Amino acid sequence: MEILDGKKISNQIKDEIAVEVAQIKERGEKVPHLAAVLVGNDGASLTYVGSKVRSCRKIGFDSTLVHLPEETTEEELLAQVEALNANKDIDGYIVQLPLPKHIDEQKVLMAVHPDKDVDGFHPTNFGKMALDMQSFIPATPFGIMELLRRYNVETEGKHTVVIGRSHIVGRPISILMSQKGKAANSTVTLTHSRTKDIKELTLQADIIVSALGVPNFLKADMVKDNVVVIDVGITRVPDDTRERGYYITGDVDFENVGKKASFITPVPGGVGPMTIAMLLKNTLLARERHRMNK
Repeated sequence: MEILDGKKISNQIKDEIAVEVAQIKERGEKVPHLAAVLVGNDGASLTYVGSKVRSCRKIGFDSTLVHLPEETTEEELLAQVEALNANKDIDGYIVQLPLPKHIDEQKVLMAVHPDKDVDGFHPTNFGKMALDMQSFIPATPFGIMELLRRYNVETEGKHTVVIGRSHIVGRPISILMSQKGKAANSTVTLTHSRTKDIKELTLQADIIVSALGVPNFLKADMVKDNVVVIDVGITRVPDDTRERGYYITGDVDFENVGKKASFITPVPGGVGPMTIAMLLKNTLLARERHRMNK
């Protein structure tokens, strides 16, 4: 078993971006600028956005955090989105999810300009990705593909089973892995909560990407020997015996599935760090495209 170390690879990517940013500064050009919009004080969202801001600082990006109160109206948030769309200094931005229940998430995400949509959630970017055109790839699937590439995991002609059909992970990774290119050319089966006998399919899989959000869903008796396992799930499980009152786990029974896997991602430290790294990569790409289009 070899660990697909997302923390290590994400740091490599950040170091590579930092070198490019240093060269941009030497040329006297504007460095990439990433903004994040956060509504309310959700603990997980605060942690995630804080990590993004620190990563920007570390690699030399400019960053802006727009932190709005929980009671912000949909109209006020949409006005903030329009202001970011119009701000030529900002190359890309994200609206941190989830949003408060009184705000229509889809309406807000649709308002983000596709050229600044470094999360890759806008239908324009999703559609271009599906057609294998230049676009912003959603950061988590982008990170998975990069992990597979950098570890030289053989995917061509392999059977990949994706568990979960979300627009953020499951559906886009199923498209990306079926396309032509490195870490792709795979035959993909997309499964979900209505799929009958998922175990029958996972036992056939050479590669499994689990993005279900159900702790320890994938057991050792559901996989064959030498399977490649990508665990995207991340769940806080209450545990009074721990200082924080919870522990973090993924979709995969890591200890037992790992005994049969050729490659596997840990949780935490696998896909999570890659998501932030690829968000930064998308911001760098946005900056380059904006320069080319001037």
